[in-house]
Formats: sequence, C-alpha cells, structure tokens
Amino acid sequence: MNYIWFGLIVISIIAAMFNGKIESVVEALFDGVETAVKISIYLIGVMAFWMGIMKIAEKSGFTDFVAKLVKPLAKKLFPEIADDDEAISDITFNLSANALGVSNAATPIGIKAMERMQLHNKEKDTATNSMCTFLAMNTAGFQLIPTTVIAILAANGVKNPTVIILPALIVTSITFIFSIIIVKILEKFSKKVED
Repeated sequence: MNYIWFGLIVISIIAAMFNGKIESVVEALFDGVETAVKISIYLIGVMAFWMGIMKIAEKSGFTDFVAKLVKPLAKKLFPEIADDDEAISDITFNLSANALGVSNAATPIGIKAMERMQLHNKEKDTATNSMCTFLAMNTAGFQLIPTTVIAILAANGVKNPTVIILPALIVTSITFIFSIIIVKILEKFSKKVED
C-alpha cells in the first residue's frame, strides 16, 4: 500500500510539473497538512474523553455490571466461554466502546478478550467459534454514536456533524445483526463438515 501511495504522489508531482501547476500541488500539500492537524486535535480530545469515561466505568465496576446484564445473551453467542471467564467482561467492554464510536479505545480491549479466549483454545493454530463470532461482531462495528466520524465532520467545518447519527445507527445495526446470523450459519456448517 505504501508503494501505491508513493507512486500516486510521484505521478501527481510529475503531472503538475508538465502542466505548470506545481504551485497548486504545494498549496494542496499545505492545506492537507493543516486539515490533518485539525482533525488530529479533534480526535485527540474525543478519544481522551471517551477513554477516560471507559476507564472510570471499568474502575467503578460498571463494566462488570453490564457484563452480568448481558451474560445470558453472551452465553448464547459465546457458548464456549465459561460463566466466570473475564473474557465476557472484555467482550462487553469492547462492544460498548465500539457502540460509542471509540474503536481506538476498543482495540486493546478486543485484543485482551481474544488473548483470554485463546488461553482456553485447545487448537492454538485455529480460531474457536467464539473467537470468530467476536471478530465478526467487532468488524461489523455497531455504533450508537459515531464519535470519530462526528469529530472528523466537525473538524472539516460541517454545520451539523451529528446528522450522521441516524444513518450510522441504521447501517451498523443491520451489519451487526447480519454478521451474527452469518457467523452462526457458518458455525453450524463447519460442524457438519467436521462430522
């Protein structure tokens, strides 16, 4: 991918030199850098806020409380995970962070959940059904509040950046539900192949 980006940059500079538009390339470069810095500052603030909220929720025991509430559903989705396994708390925490649109905060928690599931995996070189289910749910990325997208839109001067909330909620809900359905169908199919 780096080669592709490098190639595109080189080709655009060469084309600009031949067309006498090198000033436009330099101007676009500085505009792009300025926009990148603005977006980074917005995102740093948003990420710091939500990561702080998530840390408070973890320290206060709120994530454990939520994990207990969703444990019956989690047991149906992740039957291989024991009731007392901390992986359920990590999965709940990860999905909550994704729902709030802070996937950067969710990533380390998701990795920790996968590591905990891997501890109980008998075939270390093959993902368990629970690992596949969690990965599918995580990839679908259900979001109640697309915080990162809102921050990017706000940084780019969009007058109403929260207009994205309802469409994002609809789309991510559909992808989330279908990811669970598909992974459960494939799980049953893989069991028949093994037998």
